[in-house]
Amino acid sequence: MPSFDIVSQINSMEVENAVQQAKKELATRFDFKGSKAEILLEKNEIKISAENEFRIRTLAEIVVAKLAKRGISLKSVEQCTPDISPLGHARQSIKLKNGLDQKVAKEITGFIRDGKFKVTNAIEGDKVRVNGKSRDELQAVIGAVQAKDFPAALQFVNFRD
Repeated sequence: MPSFDIVSQINSMEVENAVQQAKKELATRFDFKGSKAEILLEKNEIKISAENEFRIRTLAEIVVAKLAKRGISLKSVEQCTPDISPLGHARQSIKLKNGLDQKVAKEITGFIRDGKFKVTNAIEGDKVRVNGKSRDELQAVIGAVQAKDFPAALQFVNFRD
């Protein structure tokens, strides 16, 4: 039986490349000369710090722009509010969402079920598996899911005949 999976994944190499590009831009920007601004990449978040609120906002814009240029969907990026100390130093974390939340997965399965497609779907961990008798029906499901705007960046993988 033909099937495919609906997932929400981030390419970690593209995230690393985006952070490296942001670090290079930080080193060459005139308005950041001599300042103590830094960008750190951890497993599922990017931590940035700067001397004041204006610079942290500018630094966050640089990082988000580099992520967007590298093809990372901004639906997978969540900017937290900056923490500003009384002395003026600021920190902010940018979280990267990897995998489908249970709520979004239920929304996708409900949408497919309401679409009256001749397929079966099931939530399996952080992905949604869709099975059908014909390849054409599965392609119709892919088209319908792509047309609807879900709160997560979706990819369609493991298409099997």
